[in-house]
Amino acid sequence: MTGTRRTVAALFLLPALVLLGALVVYPIGYSVVRSFYDQSGDGFAGIDNYRALFTDEGIRTALKNNVLWVVFAPTVATALGLIFAVLTERVSWGTAFKLVVFMPMAISMLAAGIIFRLVYDQDPDKGVANAVWVGVHDTFAQSSAFPKAHPGRESPLEPEKGGAFITREPVRAGDPVALPLVGVAPDRMPDGAQKAVPARPEPGRVTGTTWQDFTRGKGVGTLGAPDPSELGYAGMRIEAVKDGRVVASAKAADDGTFSLPEAADGARLRLPASNFAEPYNGLDWLGPSLVTPAIIGSYIWMWAGFAMVLIAAGLASVPRELMEAARVDGANEWQVFRRVTVPLLAPVLAVVVVTLMINVLKVFDLVFIIAPGSSQDDANVLALELYRKGFSEDQPGIASAIAVFLLLLVIPVMWFNIRRLRREVRR
Repeated sequence: MTGTRRTVAALFLLPALVLLGALVVYPIGYSVVRSFYDQSGDGFAGIDNYRALFTDEGIRTALKNNVLWVVFAPTVATALGLIFAVLTERVSWGTAFKLVVFMPMAISMLAAGIIFRLVYDQDPDKGVANAVWVGVHDTFAQSSAFPKAHPGRESPLEPEKGGAFITREPVRAGDPVALPLVGVAPDRMPDGAQKAVPARPEPGRVTGTTWQDFTRGKGVGTLGAPDPSELGYAGMRIEAVKDGRVVASAKAADDGTFSLPEAADGARLRLPASNFAEPYNGLDWLGPSLVTPAIIGSYIWMWAGFAMVLIAAGLASVPRELMEAARVDGANEWQVFRRVTVPLLAPVLAVVVVTLMINVLKVFDLVFIIAPGSSQDDANVLALELYRKGFSEDQPGIASAIAVFLLLLVIPVMWFNIRRLRREVRR
């Protein structure tokens, strides 16, 4: 009877065992064997493919980035999940908030990658990240309104080192100065700009006008003098320079006129480079230095909800009387959180961290989609390098070695998780 039951059990298990062998055991075994052969698969390469893991520049970059992923992504995602779970536990809209935070889990890695490729776009008019960053920057450091302005034909101004423009000759009090410029599109002029007017002479002062010396139409307008349709450079900063030292400064009015004190007499007038600074264009999120942190940020956006849901489930099983007892003993909320809540949630936190560690060791989609070709080498990870070696560079031996190496990295984490789960079951 016992033998019959064992046979029946084996027959029931046989389909699962066949599938397990065909889909798991055989590929692993084949990859291990293939990792010891050369590119053609005919010549035995020994450990050369494994040696390449630590000598190939691309694989070394991938290893370094994988370390960053394993250290930061699970830690930050778990920490955010813990904070969200604890803070939303007692609020009436907590369920709605958890739903919103968990929603990214319903999005595929492909879709998330496309979303964040747009979020991190360099152009602030397209990329949300740079739109916010530029908005904050411009709140404290306003960009110039005249980034393309420059002297035109027969201008009294000449370029100076650093991007500034300065008059060729010294100016005199009582003799109005004309500082014409061109190069600013009409729709880019300051909102408050008014029609430019010639400056009036003032005794003991240096006066002048700076304006857009350009009127549409061939042969229309007078060169070097304000015309009725030409606008003043409102807010343009003017400095009077003597012997390399600024002795006076002024800012142009809405009609482009300005007035300097008598100290400017005999000085040369300079339009500082700050007038012509290019608008701040934000950070290069997908450049070589920030691409990996940017992609890790997108991963955290997706997986913080997963961590929050698991931690919230664990938090629901925490005995409330322990927390209340701590409060009765005089503990504040931070002490209750640090000394009671977190220790009781330690098993759940371990599950979340270990699960995310296994997940980030296999991350591929986000890096492949978000990182542009110019910085994909800098964002490289082992799973992506496996794909590139196996398909793009036709080096299946090295690709198999990377796959085996990844398996060896994942096994200790899996073993730790299984051992911890068995310990929990015994309790």
